[in-house]
Amino acid sequence: MQRVLLGLSAWALAASAYAQEPAYPTRPIRMVVPWSAGSQTDLLARMVGPKLAESLGQPVVMDNRAGAGGTLGAALVAIAPPDGHTIMMQAAAHAVSPAIYPKLPYDTIRDFSAISRVASVPNVLVVAPSLGIRSVKDLIALAKQKPGQINFASAGVGGGTHTNGEQFKTAAAINVVHVPHKGTPEALVEVAAGRIHYFFAPLGSAQPFLKEGRLVPLAVSTLERSPILPDLPTIAEAASLPGFDFDLWYGLFAPAKLPKPIVQKLSSEMKRILSAPDIRARLAVQGVVPRWSSPEDFEKFVRLEVERLGKIIRDSGAAAN
Repeated sequence: MQRVLLGLSAWALAASAYAQEPAYPTRPIRMVVPWSAGSQTDLLARMVGPKLAESLGQPVVMDNRAGAGGTLGAALVAIAPPDGHTIMMQAAAHAVSPAIYPKLPYDTIRDFSAISRVASVPNVLVVAPSLGIRSVKDLIALAKQKPGQINFASAGVGGGTHTNGEQFKTAAAINVVHVPHKGTPEALVEVAAGRIHYFFAPLGSAQPFLKEGRLVPLAVSTLERSPILPDLPTIAEAASLPGFDFDLWYGLFAPAKLPKPIVQKLSSEMKRILSAPDIRARLAVQGVVPRWSSPEDFEKFVRLEVERLGKIIRDSGAAAN
C-alpha cells in the first residue's frame, strides 16, 4: 500500500508540474534569417514560417539580419532567451564559420539547440551570357589563361556559395579572385550584368534568372543531377573532377538550453510541415529537397559538417578580411 501511495504521490507531483508549465508559445515567434531577403534561406523561412504559425497559434515574424557570412544573425540568436520565441533558419555557412572567423562571439555547437535539418539544394554554376562561356571546361581554361583575372561571386564570406567556390578553385587548380556580396540576390545581379564572371548560386534563387535567360547554367554542384535540370551535368561530370560534391543544406536552430519539450515540439512541427504535399510540391519546383531529421541526428550532422566544410576552407587558404 505504501508503494502505491508513493507512486500516486509521484504521479500527482509530475502532473502538477506539467499543469504549471507555461504554454508555448505565448507570444509571436521571431525567426532570424542571417541572410538577405530573396536568398534561398529567406525563401525557405518564408515558406515554412506561415505553416509553423498556423499550427502554433502565434505569428512567426521574419527578421533578416544579413552580414558576415551569416554570423551577425547567429550571434543574436546565441544570446536570446532559450524560451522558443527566437529561432533561426540557417544555411551550411553555420558550419563553415568556425574555420573562417577565428574570433566568433559564439560556439557553433555549444551555443545553439539543433531543432531539425530542413532542406538541401544544389548550387548551380552560372555565368553571364555575355561571357561567351558554355561549359565548365571552357571556364577552367579561361581561368588558366588569365590567372588572377577571373573572379567569382559569393553571398558573403564563409557562406555556402563561398565555400563551394573555394572547393572548385582548389579542385580545378585555378587562380581566381573571390568577390563577396551582401547576399545571393546581389551576387546574381552582378553576374548577370557581366561584372562578375561566375557564381555557385543556390538553384532556387537562380531559377528566375535562368528562366529569363539572364544567366547561363553550366553544371550543378552535387554528385547527382537535379530533377528540374536533368540535362545539366554535375561538376564531376562536366569538369572530369570525380567525387566533386557540394550539397547546400539548411536547418532550424534555437538558443542553447532550449527546454526539451519545446525542442521536440518544434522538431515535430517541422516534420509535419516538410511532409505536407503542398510544401513538397513548392520545394520541388525550386529544386529543393526536404530533409527533416531529429534534433539528435541534426546535431551530429552539424558536428560532422564543421569538420568537413572547415577542411575545404583550410585547404583553400580562404580567410575573412
